[in-house]
Amino acid sequence: MRRIAVLTSGGDAPGMNAAIRAVTRSAIDRGCDVIGILNGYRGLIEDRTMPLGARETGGIIQRGGTILGSARSLEFKTPEGQRKALRTLNQYGIEGLVVIGGNGSQQGSHALSQLGFPVVGVASTIDNDLIGSDITIGVDTALNIALEAIDRLKITASSHQRAFLLEVMGRDCGYLALMSAIAGGAEYAVVPEIPTDPEDVAQTISRAYDKGKAHAIVVVAEGAEYNAEKLAEYFKVHSDRLGFALRVTTLGHVQRGGNPGAFDRILGSRLGAAAVDCLLSGEKGVLVGLVKGAEQTTPLAEVAGKTKGIDMRMLELARVLDK
Repeated sequence: MRRIAVLTSGGDAPGMNAAIRAVTRSAIDRGCDVIGILNGYRGLIEDRTMPLGARETGGIIQRGGTILGSARSLEFKTPEGQRKALRTLNQYGIEGLVVIGGNGSQQGSHALSQLGFPVVGVASTIDNDLIGSDITIGVDTALNIALEAIDRLKITASSHQRAFLLEVMGRDCGYLALMSAIAGGAEYAVVPEIPTDPEDVAQTISRAYDKGKAHAIVVVAEGAEYNAEKLAEYFKVHSDRLGFALRVTTLGHVQRGGNPGAFDRILGSRLGAAAVDCLLSGEKGVLVGLVKGAEQTTPLAEVAGKTKGIDMRMLELARVLDK
């Protein structure tokens, strides 16, 4: 294999640039040329590429986002779109492709792999909902951004003796909400995996004040049935009975925009290099992730279209620590 390509797809995640850098420099070290595909699968269809080398990947490891850009492509989901993508790959003599991204991105990887093209995925999403990796690129940085927000909210909440709802990202996975709630000492975590009764949230906040706390923090996953907006509306409607209202802070894309911390820079480097090793050793149609502290591959057929939930033991730990 003499030429490989790399693309980033789906939501950007801190550490993607570290993975791009590792793919490029590991491939060059093994005698391969590297082509960067701009704007994900859309760029693959539209023939938008750039050569990647040591210079192009210099000074990027500390940057958030992705130098290759990312975009969603409905066309790629069609057979014709996938054929266009293959034509671009063949046009440039590309013999293998590394796809850095999350669940939707790896569905695309699997589609190309099913068409016979050598593809290796790299697990990268702040949602941490991807099967095949205990933790994915971007999660640690996003978690620390959420933790900083909790610490800051506690200060102002204590000053005014208020309760705050902090909504974090994560789509339909409650990992970020749960882990940031535990790390930040929040009073409650609302996650999609478990039905939430607003009255239970209210009782938890009341108990916090009864115990003499000057604040109460509830971390809410954006994909929960009762997201922050719905919870705030519930408390507003029942404010006379419950005795208080809630302030809402939504982190949104702030979590994705941070510069990667040390863990994500190292993880991106490890998984990017491992992806090149897979392609050059003939292993294809797999996702490279971190499992029990080591790089490990999982067939894309077992990854695509599936998601993992949270560890219920951690949910019980959050309940115990709130006492």
